[in-house]
Amino acid sequence: MDAIEILKQLKDKGVRFTPQRQAILEFLLGTESHPTADEIYHHVKAKFPGVSLGTIYNTLNMLKVHGHILELSYGDMSSRFDGNPQNHYHIVCSKCGKVTDFHRPLIDVDQEAEEKSGFSIIGHRLEFYGICPECNGEKRLN
Repeated sequence: MDAIEILKQLKDKGVRFTPQRQAILEFLLGTESHPTADEIYHHVKAKFPGVSLGTIYNTLNMLKVHGHILELSYGDMSSRFDGNPQNHYHIVCSKCGKVTDFHRPLIDVDQEAEEKSGFSIIGHRLEFYGICPECNGEKRLN
């Protein structure tokens, strides 16, 4: 689904369609870098100089609440945002904070967790931590 389709769906739910929201969503859908709100702000500000950081945060929250993006929180580090809301795994660099998607079949433990805990499981998040090739001094993965 592209940004226009998502924004039309949101408009049907009473959410205002604005060029700034479109720019934010297009940036998130077009990058695999898992940017912070500040990085999104600087990107969108180049096209819309009057955009505020508050607009960025409000739009990100609205997109998250409606299930169109993921917010990845890492304690003291700034949250990062993922334009792919489907459940998938991530690898996080412990030095620079870079977040990379790791695509593989999802581990099917939800039912077991539900049975053993009594929780109604709605999803899970698994992340790997390590040092990225750039921080290791390598130019690419082997």
